[in-house]
Amino acid sequence: MDTRAREVIEVFVDGRSVRVAPGVSVAAAVLNAGKACRSSVTGERRAALCGMGICFECRVEIDGVLHERSCMIEASEGMRVRTVDAG
Repeated sequence: MDTRAREVIEVFVDGRSVRVAPGVSVAAAVLNAGKACRSSVTGERRAALCGMGICFECRVEIDGVLHERSCMIEASEGMRVRTVDAG
């Protein structure tokens, strides 16, 4: 068995530790944490829609950088993600 298949990385979504497989997107880590990426102007929870960076629904803050498209960025060890929707 490939030992890499058993590896996990730890990222932090709104301060909560989330363990994910290497190679997954930040959007997947946010979803795994049970969070939404942001809220719409009417308060609706928003998450990745297109999965290829066109719709901008999955914007989050990553390591202090605002408005990153989480579906386009691979999660990395120790990454800190802040969603606009804390719910």
